Amino acid sequence: MEKLKTIVDLHLKHYGVLGYGLVTALTAGLERIFSSVVFQCPCSATWNLAYGLVFLLVPALALFFLGYLLSARTWRLLTGCCAPGACTCCCDKGLRGVLVFAQLSGTAAVAPLTWVAVALLGGDFYECAASGTQVLVRRLCSGHGDPNCTTLLPLVPCGDKQAENLMDFKKNLKAQSQVAGWILIAAVIIGLVIFVSITRCRSPVSILQLKFWKIYLAQERKIFENQATEHATKLAENNVKCFFECSRQKGEYKTPSMKDWKQISALYTFSPEELHYSTVHKFVNREENADGNESSEGKTMVSALHFVDSFALNTTLDL
Repeated sequence: MEKLKTIVDLHLKHYGVLGYGLVTALTAGLERIFSSVVFQCPCSATWNLAYGLVFLLVPALALFFLGYLLSARTWRLLTGCCAPGACTCCCDKGLRGVLVFAQLSGTAAVAPLTWVAVALLGGDFYECAASGTQVLVRRLCSGHGDPNCTTLLPLVPCGDKQAENLMDFKKNLKAQSQVAGWILIAAVIIGLVIFVSITRCRSPVSILQLKFWKIYLAQERKIFENQATEHATKLAENNVKCFFECSRQKGEYKTPSMKDWKQISALYTFSPEELHYSTVHKFVNREENADGNESSEGKTMVSALHFVDSFALNTTLDL
């Protein structure tokens, strides 16, 4: 039990890093399986380019959209946004939505960038695609003495005996692919360092308060799930009992209203004057305008606090 508690604490402390690491490892392994088992370059001047690009880019695109699908913040942003009467303060919510969409895109890009980088380092997809690219083929064959070079080069990825004297091009194509892969990795790392540095520099709270904040969110989520389970169980028991006893419920069983649920399901906004650690914390200390809506004056979205939405709803849409 103590070991299990240690593992859970480690997950709560480093859930972001562990999640990205697991996604990266799984994506790299999946790419290697595809490359060695599924991928078979047709070695045709007509099909090489299309076939290579499909294996290089289509899985990356699929992983990109899957990243949106599995993100809790996606459903905080989209759920109910097209419902009747949901366009109140559309401009304000639209700007917040753009910021969240940009952050979601950066998170969702982890798996596809991993796929492309590992595929380029392997070289198989690039070799196939490049050997079918007429511009690159003519450039490679410009200094070669074989008059059939442009015709035979698409056969190089398959190691065809007809192109035996062109096998040096296979090494050149693989070198180009690996160089492109390392450039992509370097660019991603540099961009990530710059983004994290700027985000942390602009953080409105200290590092120790951020640590406390994450501890609070973990405890709030655990207590919320327990209370929700208990409350739903009591409500279900009460309704089923009334049904079988053929009696009507005396007085309405107290549950949060739709408005209350919407307020705690909204995207988190930060206010330095009124510090709240979650939307639930904000709800119990809310101040409303004369029309009954929560005041949004002075509240902004902060990149360094993006974890609040994900932590508070550490789940995905039940498909």
